[in-house]
Amino acid sequence: MRLSRSIAARLAPLIAGHSPHVDGDHVTAARAALGMAVLLLLTGVSVTSAHEMRPGLLELHEISPGTYSFLWKKPSGGEVEIQIAPVLPKEWRLRTPDRQPLTPGAVVVRGTLECPAGLEGQTVSIAGLEATATDVLVRIYHADGRLESHLLSPAKPSITLGQSGGGRQHALGYLQLGVQHIGLGIDHLLFVLGLLLIVSDRWKLLKTISAFTVAHSLTLAVATLGLASIPMSPLNALIALSIFFLGPEIVHAWRGETSFTIRHPWVVAFGFGLLHGFGFASGLTSLGLAPGEIVSALLWFNVGVELGQLAFVICCIALIRSFKTLQVRWPRWAEILPGYAVGTLGAYWTIQRIAILLGGPQ
Repeated sequence: MRLSRSIAARLAPLIAGHSPHVDGDHVTAARAALGMAVLLLLTGVSVTSAHEMRPGLLELHEISPGTYSFLWKKPSGGEVEIQIAPVLPKEWRLRTPDRQPLTPGAVVVRGTLECPAGLEGQTVSIAGLEATATDVLVRIYHADGRLESHLLSPAKPSITLGQSGGGRQHALGYLQLGVQHIGLGIDHLLFVLGLLLIVSDRWKLLKTISAFTVAHSLTLAVATLGLASIPMSPLNALIALSIFFLGPEIVHAWRGETSFTIRHPWVVAFGFGLLHGFGFASGLTSLGLAPGEIVSALLWFNVGVELGQLAFVICCIALIRSFKTLQVRWPRWAEILPGYAVGTLGAYWTIQRIAILLGGPQ
């Protein structure tokens, strides 16, 4: 709740004056311009694979001096493997590697790693990471109880072990994962965009975004703590359905019509936000958190998600105000395109994900 009030406080000055009673034609045109600009950006990132890619994981547990249990988990998209692999120092030896069959969402390799000279000062990298849009979390559990944590990204695919990696780096890593998760979660961003296109009153918008934030924070916590879960395939289909649902509502709002969603958008945002929270949780639960780090990981990951969402909303509102200032005018037929585009993408993803759920072609 504190986080939602903070978001509301930050949004209030930005959306001041964003009212349907002030310069309505310019606001409508600006909202249409925003919708088309953001839709082009989001669909340019990915049309066929809208849901965010889970992070990879490289995990070492010290069994005895110089010997570690080895776990490598890399994300996959359906039956397609992401072409990344850990590059270890030449002196290290991986014994009895056991590659488990491809499972939905991940490929897993386990084994025993022998490091005669220890880990301090050794460099580990992930080959192929630069060509992806995912991150890899490196976790090392030392025998003395220390946890060393690093986040590798396409911009930083290697790390020298023993350099930092303590509590601050641990928190920063999960915060970055949260930002990445919302940033690459095109379906989540499209749902937020749909809410922005429906709600024009500033206080309704504050309540709507706050309701969505509270809802997905609740289910993110519930799922991460292991209290409840939804299988990923039906969950992804339901998330796509939430986007499809908003398409007609955007059109109704543009026409000046009313509906339950237009009158009470925060209720709809809260309901669908519960589903989206389970989707956010996949970014954490796929890592297999140790009991002692669940709370801190959940906290910082959620902060990252909220910061990413806040940045997206602020950018959208800034675009609306910029287009309004420039007095952008669109043909009337073009102003309705964002609603149809959101609905069409939502319908496409819904059909695609239901086909995957039923075992059809992906």
